[in-house]
Amino acid sequence: MTTLHLDGSSLTIDDLARLATNPDSQIALTDDARKAVARSREAVDRWQAEDRVIYGLTTGFGEFANVRIPPSQLEELQENLIISHSAGMGPLLPDVIVRAMMILRINALAKGYSGIRLSTLDTMVDMVNANLLPDVPSLGSVGSSGDLAPLSHLALALIGRGMIGGRPSADVLREHGLEPVRLAAKEGLALINGTQMMCAYGALSVHRARMLAETADVAGALSCDALRGTDNAFDARLHALRPHAGQQTSASRLRDLLRGSAIRESHREGDGKVQDAYSLRCMPQVHGASRDTIDYVARIVECEMNSVTDNPLIFPDDDVHIEGGNFHGQPLALVLDFLAIAMAELANISERRTERMVNHALGGLPRFLTPNGGLHSGMMIAQYTAAAMVSENKVLTHPASVDSIPTSANQEDHNSMGSIAARKLWSVVDNVERVLAIEVLCAAQGVDLLRPLYTSDRLENVVAAVRTKVPFSTHDRILYHDMEAVRQLVADGRIVAAAGL
Repeated sequence: MTTLHLDGSSLTIDDLARLATNPDSQIALTDDARKAVARSREAVDRWQAEDRVIYGLTTGFGEFANVRIPPSQLEELQENLIISHSAGMGPLLPDVIVRAMMILRINALAKGYSGIRLSTLDTMVDMVNANLLPDVPSLGSVGSSGDLAPLSHLALALIGRGMIGGRPSADVLREHGLEPVRLAAKEGLALINGTQMMCAYGALSVHRARMLAETADVAGALSCDALRGTDNAFDARLHALRPHAGQQTSASRLRDLLRGSAIRESHREGDGKVQDAYSLRCMPQVHGASRDTIDYVARIVECEMNSVTDNPLIFPDDDVHIEGGNFHGQPLALVLDFLAIAMAELANISERRTERMVNHALGGLPRFLTPNGGLHSGMMIAQYTAAAMVSENKVLTHPASVDSIPTSANQEDHNSMGSIAARKLWSVVDNVERVLAIEVLCAAQGVDLLRPLYTSDRLENVVAAVRTKVPFSTHDRILYHDMEAVRQLVADGRIVAAAGL
């Protein structure tokens, strides 16, 4: 089993996705990270012995920053911080998000600027490696001072006061040979000041978005052939004159996917079409713009993944601590809103292609893609479902980052709402995955209705992948099962793999 060593500087989105989705994956700290963490902790211990006044170490928090805490109560201060800030509500976060949060928090602490003890960090590593995932309510973060409530629930489990899988965390930890942590000075603050909930959602959303951008090109190419569209609009010479990287990538994908299609050749001459509707003709421009957005957001998210986002920060080599605002979620809030908009557009244009396939007046295929219309309704309601999710996305893509509300007696008077942007983005990505699955289902049906003509070899492989789960439809059956089966193919990457991408 491969172990990924965290150093606080080199974690990638693909690394995180692999670790978060595979409960058996293991992590460890690099030797350099262990030295950096120890050096930072030595500074905290020295300052505590010197009785320095340091925010969050020898003072209260937020509005209570002016309250000095005596040395005998510093451990109680940190425990009280975790207990009081564990104030989340609502449904629990998905396990994959919680696991990603833990890995991201460990990675940030591994840089050695937070003052945490190695023993505490090692217990967190052990929890991840044993897949002991705390119960974390999803609501309560305003995205500044970090994701305080969600991260507090992580820490609450670490100190034996929370829940893991619906059971008291102290019991679960001891069953796995781990003792709940007794927090030392500064440690509570180091554990909960950070952007790891929104960053976990953001990183895993980017990972899924990359796959869905490829899926959109595959679905669009299959729909284009089912609708007997032209590939002229994907000509490389045209796209060289507007050389956006994503546009050129999508145009290249579409050309490659359609190359060798007998369906395309059957109507190359004399079909009377000059150009197709935008949902076909403009796929490179629309899909490509979303691709470019995904790439941009990925750069911001990976920077955040390898950043230190708590407060105050410890600089042991300079013998100083600096109070600041690296916990503020604005860098993520803006781009996660942006990514939600870009992903929603992939669903918008996909649903329009689905409409053209089920609408005989637009696409020329049998009405609602059934050879036995009237008695049977075919794919009629599949398009309704796509339309519903597209409409829902239009609500979900209203930016959360344009809002702010003050907290902590107006000490924290501007908040990012990045956590809300992150959760909305995840829902948008879920909907895009489903809308694209509906398009793939309909396009495969449309291509099969054109037999004996065949599409390209690569797209025939896609149809074959669909047919391993969903047979050609001649009579009505429960569409939910068909749509869900294809959604799983999309989510697992099997549609993209079948197309050779």
